Amino acid sequence: MINVHWVVAGAVIGLAGSAGYAFDTVRGRTQPNRVTWLLWGAVPLLAFAVELRAGVGLRSLMALSVGLGPLAVFAATFANRSAVWRIQPIDYACGALSVAGTAVWLLTRVGLAALCAAIAADALAGVPTLLKSWRAPESENSLAYLGALANAAITLLTVTTVTADEVAFPLYIVLIAGIELVLVAGRLGPRVRSQADASAAQRAR
Repeated sequence: MINVHWVVAGAVIGLAGSAGYAFDTVRGRTQPNRVTWLLWGAVPLLAFAVELRAGVGLRSLMALSVGLGPLAVFAATFANRSAVWRIQPIDYACGALSVAGTAVWLLTRVGLAALCAAIAADALAGVPTLLKSWRAPESENSLAYLGALANAAITLLTVTTVTADEVAFPLYIVLIAGIELVLVAGRLGPRVRSQADASAAQRAR
């Protein structure tokens, strides 16, 4: 395990990745889904509050930085109105479910139950962007996801006593950021579709 103060470095890396994504949004190189990025900002801040109440301490800095970064991206969408992904009905549906999960947190205010509700809400908020990353990875930027992955991984490496309060949210961030990296940097969706089209063409001959 590494010293807990490495969490600060992880938070800086995570915020730097989000800053790069926000900068590309202002320049029109990325098209964030506002539903996702607004809720990706709000929900981790709730997780941060839960972790503080549970006595997680300095490691809760990861949740704080994971919340502040997306809020910066969301704000950047108003600097360039053309750099915004068109909202679909499914985006509103996922956003509503995410808000419902947030409401559960507000109603329970019980450590583990509230943390699980926050993670579920964050995952639901991410569905529109996961779908977008599959269909149009060129509209995304891997910097924010790489930064979030490094941030969460560093936080996990500082854990000395494994408890759900300390590892649940970082593990979730590692998972969703890793999936996004594969989709965006690996262009997985277009690759799979291209192979499917090639196979279909061969069968048609």
